[in-house]
Amino acid sequence: MLLCWRDTDHPQGGGSERYLERVGAELARRGARVTYVTAAYPGAARRQMRDGMRVLRVGGRLTVYLRVMAMLLGARLGLGRLAGYRPDVVVDTQNGVPFFARLVAGAPTVVLVHHCHREQWPVAGPILAPIGWFIESRLSPWIHRRDRYITVSRPSSDELIALGVDAHRISVVRGGIDPVPAEAAAAPPAPAEENEATRLIVVSRLVPHKQVEDALHVVERLRADGADVHLDVVGDGWWAPELLARTRELGLDDSVEFHGHVDEVTKHRLLAGADLHLMPSRKEGWGLAVIEAAQHGVPTLGYRSSAGLTDSIVDGRTGVLAEGVDDLTGITARLIADPAEVRRLGAHARERASGYSWPGTADEFAEVLRTVTRAS
Repeated sequence: MLLCWRDTDHPQGGGSERYLERVGAELARRGARVTYVTAAYPGAARRQMRDGMRVLRVGGRLTVYLRVMAMLLGARLGLGRLAGYRPDVVVDTQNGVPFFARLVAGAPTVVLVHHCHREQWPVAGPILAPIGWFIESRLSPWIHRRDRYITVSRPSSDELIALGVDAHRISVVRGGIDPVPAEAAAAPPAPAEENEATRLIVVSRLVPHKQVEDALHVVERLRADGADVHLDVVGDGWWAPELLARTRELGLDDSVEFHGHVDEVTKHRLLAGADLHLMPSRKEGWGLAVIEAAQHGVPTLGYRSSAGLTDSIVDGRTGVLAEGVDDLTGITARLIADPAEVRRLGAHARERASGYSWPGTADEFAEVLRTVTRAS
């Protein structure tokens, strides 16, 4: 059983949801019976089969946690939508807070954590933020003190250890990658003209901690210095109106295009046409878009302080890590002036991306699940 507060069709779904779904789909392809439980949202089916998984949706953004606990308890009592269901193992995704499934599921639990949320909790407000951080940093590690953890990068593992999780209970299973869609691969972008604008791209959910404003700042500064640059923003989220307003304030309407949520072919075509991928996020567990850009030979520039990007980006080889927005601006300007360096970084990024796949990720994930079930 896989528990996650969103799925990839959710309006605010992102890379962490894709990770769990792609692993679940691969396990289902291998013969496992996979149930994926997540939150409902307008227009979503309450129950469906997708990629071999049974998908159940219940509750909303916050109520999903209590509703899932009630569903799991009901299953043990022979009641509700999962009456009589006995999972072999439960993967409890902790996006800030977990479902605490181990208290009611009657099955071994693996806690999936992409990264810790200390830097993001302030967005929840002065009341919820300290409660959320207490749950994540104190309560959850204590309740799961005997459970196995999976995380997606070495920095995220270090964060969990700092919260008191024993290192020997943590497995690092990095994200995989899908092949570039044939429709996108079949039509590579034409070679750039000498006087063509440098194309920057951001692929991200549009929420405050992704700090897309920093990418807008980079464009503003570069244009002020005479550079011809264009920024494609791919993704959507509740922060989009603020970013659109900021774009207008900076006078960048002609230099920035917001594409919203796009299909995989369109996303890969936009990535293939980019020169540099910017990921100015405050915090990342791994950064799936780093590897997606790398598939097209596009290096990523991001922040060293984001934690997970220090794992997905090999600094100076597959991309560059910056110390802040001014440094990010300077690095972008330097690379625009040095196309040969961009090509070198892109070639190494493409080579590294070739080593990742969802079947490989699922192999490692499944081994953790087997270890847990054998020990139960």
